[in-house]
Amino acid sequence: MDIVERLVPDGLWEIFQTVAPVRAQGGGRRRCDDRAVLAATIFVATSGCTWRQLPPVFGASWQTVHRRFTEWSTTRVWAKLHRVVLDRLGGSGELDWSRCAIDSASVRAVKGVP
Repeated sequence: MDIVERLVPDGLWEIFQTVAPVRAQGGGRRRCDDRAVLAATIFVATSGCTWRQLPPVFGASWQTVHRRFTEWSTTRVWAKLHRVVLDRLGGSGELDWSRCAIDSASVRAVKGVP
């Protein structure tokens, strides 16, 4: 099993494909594989390395991985993926809501502002 399949198993890849935007291949160079880019993004997030330290094993430059990460962030792929994973886990009874934490932020009200 290579690093891409280890970081992005088939189940996660199937879910990701349902929430990721579909881009048609235009002219020019062939688009780098989304699964490899997702694996590289997960590697950066879990290893603590910087984008520039990304090892070449993923077959994508750090610029490509960062650009795709930004694109997916802008199109809310991460929020959609999180929601789908939670829905699937909840539907199969695999979530323990007693271990849930809720976070909030408070903002000071300024006098005279409605």
